[in-house]
Amino acid sequence: MSTEKRDFYEVLGVSRTASGEEIRASFKRLAMEFHPDRNPGNHAAEERFKEVAEAYDVLSDAEKRARYDRFGHAGGAAGFDPFSGFAGAASINDIFGEIFGEVFGAHRRGQRRSRGADLRYDLELDLEQAAFGTTARIEIQRPKRCETCRGSGARPGTQPRTCPACGGHGEIRMQQGFFAVSRTCGQCRGEGKIITDRCPDCGGAGGIAEKSAVDVRVPPGVDTGTRLKLRGEGEPAPSPSGEPGDLYVIVQVREHAIFQRQETEIVCDMPISIAQAALGTQVEVPTLEGPHKLKIPAGTQPGKTFRLKGKGIAPLGGGGRGDQHVRVQVEIPTRLSAEQRELLERFAALSGEETHPVASRFWSKVSEILGK
Repeated sequence: MSTEKRDFYEVLGVSRTASGEEIRASFKRLAMEFHPDRNPGNHAAEERFKEVAEAYDVLSDAEKRARYDRFGHAGGAAGFDPFSGFAGAASINDIFGEIFGEVFGAHRRGQRRSRGADLRYDLELDLEQAAFGTTARIEIQRPKRCETCRGSGARPGTQPRTCPACGGHGEIRMQQGFFAVSRTCGQCRGEGKIITDRCPDCGGAGGIAEKSAVDVRVPPGVDTGTRLKLRGEGEPAPSPSGEPGDLYVIVQVREHAIFQRQETEIVCDMPISIAQAALGTQVEVPTLEGPHKLKIPAGTQPGKTFRLKGKGIAPLGGGGRGDQHVRVQVEIPTRLSAEQRELLERFAALSGEETHPVASRFWSKVSEILGK
């Protein structure tokens, strides 16, 4: 098998006139596809990943790219290491941070920032609230800074000590095959320090849980499973330089007694009497906004559906509202007085093909099939 290197532009799948953004986007896509963590034990994917990383190292740097365009591989750097000791390392690390949520290679000392934990709250809403939006006040428990230790977690008069596992870096650098990866230190949980004499009031947490009220603005059109993000409303950061976490509100829409929701459409089953179906009538139909008058024409059959335009739900993010569909259910009486029975029997005696054309056509077809 030939060991000759392929053209770097061909490796990244871009033209020789590609912009820096196009080269970066192509590298990001290919790195995600061939990264060893996504292809464990796949030597071919590992080699492809190294090839892609080397091509990006050259083509992402203006000086190296110009030299490569002029001299080809003879102008490139030998002994390429995809994660250390080359000019494009910071750029590649930034991209891996975007892809995998962690930065490959050790962080520079002093740049690490702790972040507060995210919180979750399950919010139940009525269908009307989900349809038109609302503001809900919720109560969550999150820690506030402990005044006894002023957030340090250590007993007053004492200080946390440097973590022996990571040397105060908050992370441990490990070699995995041909590249290095930094992971949060499990002993100090990324803090770089360990508390040996804990604060008696907060137990070393640096904070004490308290209830906080938060107003959640719910936009129109949410549905079960919709996730609302409240930035900065999670737990406070464990260090002064960090950022608070976020609060995620997960919506659960309660079942409605009358309406069934189908995305932006609303369906409602409405019972009417035999007389109303036969003679026609005008009824008041319930909608999300209140009663709405609906004309039922004479001879309406069971299951007939009427559409009320714009009486449904607007899609999340805005747009025209869906429709409401009113499905007619003709109710058969279960208890008859003697007079009602007599009238129905007289009606049945007078009924014929003109009165029940659907039934007449049905039995006519049955006769044809059975040859009678």
